[in-house]
Amino acid sequence: MSDTETKDLQVKEKQELSDSAEQIKPGPVFVPAADIFETDSNITLLADMPGVKPENLDIDLREDTLTMSGDVEPPDDSGESDLLREYRTGRYYRQFTLSEVIDQSKIDARMNDGVLRLILPKVEKATPRKITVKVG
Repeated sequence: MSDTETKDLQVKEKQELSDSAEQIKPGPVFVPAADIFETDSNITLLADMPGVKPENLDIDLREDTLTMSGDVEPPDDSGESDLLREYRTGRYYRQFTLSEVIDQSKIDARMNDGVLRLILPKVEKATPRKITVKVG
């Protein structure tokens, strides 16, 4: 296997937010990896947030800024001692600016297996119509 193929198969590490000014709570803040897809009627945003439970997820829309944040709670150790700990807990945080083509009142959010799926419907375009001219 070539070096290029090996790099393509490597798992991407959690990217930690470098600006501590955005933190509200102590601890690491991660930037969730995101994929964005488009159809004629929707824009779909997928954000990878492993370990975030739906009740610990907050999606906020103010003006044209969509903010996603979610907390990953440490696992219950039940008296176990650590031998190796690579799974990092903390907070996920990411913001997106929405354009005027998004119908903000119809945004739908679902969380499944640590992946947040946001469906951002586009506004309906004005349908062409004939305008009748009235006398008077």
